[in-house]
Amino acid sequence: MAELKDRAIPFTVTSIYYILTVYLLYQQRQFDPILWQVLGIITLSIVILTLVTFFWKMSAHMTGMGGLIAAVVVLGLKFSTFQPLYPLLAVIMLTGLVGSVRLHLESHRPIEIYAGLLFGFTLCFVGFSWIWA
Repeated sequence: MAELKDRAIPFTVTSIYYILTVYLLYQQRQFDPILWQVLGIITLSIVILTLVTFFWKMSAHMTGMGGLIAAVVVLGLKFSTFQPLYPLLAVIMLTGLVGSVRLHLESHRPIEIYAGLLFGFTLCFVGFSWIWA
């Protein structure tokens, strides 16, 4: 989706789908609350990304990758039995690959890549840290 106008409808539909999914998981009391809480943080990132998309083309791919890095970091910090070194190295390498491909395809400018990565990491780090506080 090269233009901002091309992104508006798919991102909005995706946001609505995620919001409904979180709501339905919240209603199901037999599931662990962490399931809907984690999905709620992911949904919040998608909704904010959708709102940003109406004005600017921040990288959704890198937002997701930033969230994945944050998840590995938080799990490593909160659970002593989780050894984050190799998962973190793998995720960082994958993130570099995804970012490089987005630049190579000229889908984004570097600032859009960095902004998406920073946004995804920050939101998910704060959110996941709150969940597992």
